[in-house]
Amino acid sequence: MKIRNKFLVLLFVLGVAGLNSCTKELVKMNENPNGADPESANPNLVLTTVLTESFKSFVNLGYQDIAGVMQHTQKDGWGGGHNSYDWGGSNVWSGYYDILRNNKFVYDKAVASGNTLQQGITLVMKSLMYGLITDLWGDAPYSNALKANEGGIENKFPVYDTQQKIYEGILADLEQANTILSENITGEVGNADVIFNGNTTKWRKFANSLSLRYYMRLSEKLPDVAKEGIEKIVSDPAKYPIILSTDDDAAMSYPGNNNGDSWPANATYDSDSTNYRRIKMANTFVTELLEFKDPRIAAFANKVQIFLHVDENYPPGTDKVEDTVMADGEVRLVRKLHPGALPSTVNVSDLNQNPDYVGLPLNLSVPYAYNLSTDQTQSSRNPHVSWVNTKFANAKSGIKARILSAAEVHFILAEASAVYGWNAGDAEDHYKKAIQSSFTAWDVGSADDYLAEPDVVFDGTQEQIITQKWIASWSVAAEAWFDWRRTGYPVLKGASQQGVLPVRFYYPLEERNLNTSNVNAAIERLELSSYNDPYLSNVKNGIWSKPWIIQGTGKPW
Repeated sequence: MKIRNKFLVLLFVLGVAGLNSCTKELVKMNENPNGADPESANPNLVLTTVLTESFKSFVNLGYQDIAGVMQHTQKDGWGGGHNSYDWGGSNVWSGYYDILRNNKFVYDKAVASGNTLQQGITLVMKSLMYGLITDLWGDAPYSNALKANEGGIENKFPVYDTQQKIYEGILADLEQANTILSENITGEVGNADVIFNGNTTKWRKFANSLSLRYYMRLSEKLPDVAKEGIEKIVSDPAKYPIILSTDDDAAMSYPGNNNGDSWPANATYDSDSTNYRRIKMANTFVTELLEFKDPRIAAFANKVQIFLHVDENYPPGTDKVEDTVMADGEVRLVRKLHPGALPSTVNVSDLNQNPDYVGLPLNLSVPYAYNLSTDQTQSSRNPHVSWVNTKFANAKSGIKARILSAAEVHFILAEASAVYGWNAGDAEDHYKKAIQSSFTAWDVGSADDYLAEPDVVFDGTQEQIITQKWIASWSVAAEAWFDWRRTGYPVLKGASQQGVLPVRFYYPLEERNLNTSNVNAAIERLELSSYNDPYLSNVKNGIWSKPWIIQGTGKPW
């Protein structure tokens, strides 16, 4: 009996030892070998990720789907989201909150270590990303966001702060950032700052220029607040420096070493170049640039590879491609056609025979077949429509993500002075400097001749200022979208079945499933429009429902 009891005790001891061993192994298995320990992670390494992912987010919007919304470009294959806002009833914001989560990590570490440089930078980036979220969706998690690890139902399922409260918080954080960065700086960021290399003056300019952006965003809703804020900044340049030169633009270069750090839709890492070639210039944008005789069109677009020329003087049945010498001596390819050689379903009036630039019209049922395309597939290599400039296909082209530029700042000040009558400087001077700044950014040269064009000569109207700002927003079209929503300019006809542009994104489906009561409360604060949304049972969450920022303004429609 004693022997049996001893044997049982031995088995128990061995079992416990084995259990402890298994537990230790499980702990090891649950450790991410590629993850960073929050306690020992270098915040500067995380800061680089915050900066690069933030800037990429703006370009991924402004060069992709929002470029379609604002009709800089259209797609001729798989373009539903780009051309007609077929976003399936859900737009995901998790990537933006991931950036904010990493940014908060750097900020908290900076406060703990007394690194005021990191504090100032992360306050600016917090403002930039929350500004983008509220601009895109409206009300959103803000005051209780990013606190799930603190416990509590209010942190796991955060309320949606009102859009007004978020804008107020953004402007307060930017004020604090400017103050911190103007005082005795402690700490450093080294090479982690891929935007300004730790230059505190440039970060202050970025912070205060962002404030100008958001004060102007409030110009219709809270004009007194907007006026006071813009005049406060403009009247004291020593305390509130701003971006007035392209040298100070908030811009990021793409290294181009892999698909992740290259221009979106580059062809270098896409062996078939499908993402690059599906994006074509929009007829809306091309028409405007040609009417203005805008030389920036050559920086944005390629000329058509083969232009069309239909002439009844050609021999019957003629349909051939050959070289032709243009008036300037350039040798181009032309496709010569006799009218009788056209397909029976095509009229001459349906064709665009511009020898240089041809944009893709809106609302085409088969855009890949437009203008007698010789490759009528959704992987179209249509030679009769202008593709975006070849440099956008080059991963190492040197094109920068310009998130906030001198051009935008000058346009803001021109509008503030000319349209609203606020003390923001000489409106015409800012207007001219805005356009010149855009020319400089795209390496186009002097804007003097362009500024002398009859339709470009300054007239002080909001339509002219915002239309020129829309042109200058090429590749970062989200800001043009928010301007259009605020002003109704430029005048654009929508490409969806509703015939009007959207004014917001759908709240994410995941939020509607998991944070239901809070998202529903935010949806109820939207203003339902007369435009029906086919994707939703709760149509108030639609992309045509107005968020607070435009409710009661009569804009954009």
